[in-house]
Amino acid sequence: MIDVFREANDLVSGLMAKPWGQVSPSVYETGRLVTIAPWLVGQRERVAYLLGEQRDDGFWGAPEGYGLVPTLSATEALLTAAARGDGDPAVLMPAARAGLKALRSMLQEPRELPDTPAIDLIVPYLVSLINDHGCADPLPLPPGMDGRRLGMVRHLLESGGEPPQKLLHALEVVGATASITSAVSPTPIGTVGASPAATAAWLDTLAPPDSADSARRHLEAVAKRYGGPVPVGLPITVFERGWVLSWLLRAGAPVELPPEMTADLRAAIGPNGTPAGAGLPADADTTSVALHALALLGMPCEPESLKAFDTGEHFCTWQGEDGVSVSVNAHVLDAFGEYVRARPETAGTYRPLMARVARWLAVRQRPDGSWRDRWHASPYYATLSCALALGEFGGPEYADTVRAAREWVVATQRDDGSWGRWMGMPEETAYAVQTLLLSGPEPDERCRQAAARGYTFLTHVGDLSDYPPLWHDKDLYTPTAIVRAAVLAAVHVTQRSSGRRTSTEK
Repeated sequence: MIDVFREANDLVSGLMAKPWGQVSPSVYETGRLVTIAPWLVGQRERVAYLLGEQRDDGFWGAPEGYGLVPTLSATEALLTAAARGDGDPAVLMPAARAGLKALRSMLQEPRELPDTPAIDLIVPYLVSLINDHGCADPLPLPPGMDGRRLGMVRHLLESGGEPPQKLLHALEVVGATASITSAVSPTPIGTVGASPAATAAWLDTLAPPDSADSARRHLEAVAKRYGGPVPVGLPITVFERGWVLSWLLRAGAPVELPPEMTADLRAAIGPNGTPAGAGLPADADTTSVALHALALLGMPCEPESLKAFDTGEHFCTWQGEDGVSVSVNAHVLDAFGEYVRARPETAGTYRPLMARVARWLAVRQRPDGSWRDRWHASPYYATLSCALALGEFGGPEYADTVRAAREWVVATQRDDGSWGRWMGMPEETAYAVQTLLLSGPEPDERCRQAAARGYTFLTHVGDLSDYPPLWHDKDLYTPTAIVRAAVLAAVHVTQRSSGRRTSTEK
């Protein structure tokens, strides 16, 4: 039996030991550093990582359209490395040619691309770089995509304009534009946009010496921590702590928190909300989850800062967001709901907002009972977020909405007890189990039995630290501590539901 108490407390201790966060390495980001920063420690290991991550079909990354961005980045990086002598061309070029072949097959037929951040900037940027290598058959852009927005961004920086803070996370798309340095500077820890690639691109310009030293040291620290490859986003301090605590506390998992962690989380909430980590803009998602976690800890904080993200119809992730996110709005509902529960006298202020968000979420439920979202590849994440929020804070009128979500979860369980979009995965199984046992009315026997089969999968699947990337950034990534917390939360609620006791429960 998994000892939830021990593992949850080990997990929380790890958050303090690695305050920048625990994130999987990224093919996209690593490829950009191979090209932009060959001087950085770990170059040989980065090239080897790219070679080792290529699939048999020539692609990198997840199935479907998710393979486009990482395959573009890795292919271009290997072409550059071969031309520069950063490895044996007899090894690098066959992998690059396989990537080119895979890309041509994808780009020649219409295909729905995922709604990942900056994809409309990244794809034209990488296609242009690959075509600059002089390939006999230049790559086309995907149908419906052009380089106009990328051109506008480059013009803004070349003219000395200040870019929106969210753009800094993908600053590498601008290329070697010396005027970047006049509009952009690294944070005190040395990162630009919480992105190794963006930081390296900034360094590739005429960076001021003192700031450049800080940025170089930051990049070296990240590369050394990962042994060469790098993640797509770091640091993610507030994001990681908020989600880990929210998952564990909502499930009632036994956990003891260092007082410094709660103090830091409280201090992160400013009048404009909080970012996921240094170098990123404040966003409604991180703000909501941090507020929710603090309320669960008995430290409710006024959620007034969330009103800055209110569009009048829904809550945006940040100002100027192109799309909409159901999970963000579900987390907003959680934050308002838990605060009103702790401070009933504020109901007149926040319940009208809660009712509007609940209606907005319910309308976006798909006919099969699930939800889809722009921040995660799996519908099980979005469905859990919405079902939990509506079940706990939407009111009795959304009971049927939550039941429909549970019915979809039961209907999509795999024969081995798991759930998953592409295959049965621990992460998605954890979301499904929590949907069945934590959302809305008391679960019926079918839900309990399905959750029990999911629990058996989770406890017999083997290495529960191997979480394939499912979270949206420039390419897919795994926030490993957050996913581990979701798994432990699912294990705990199933043990509690079936009457099992963890070895340290009192």
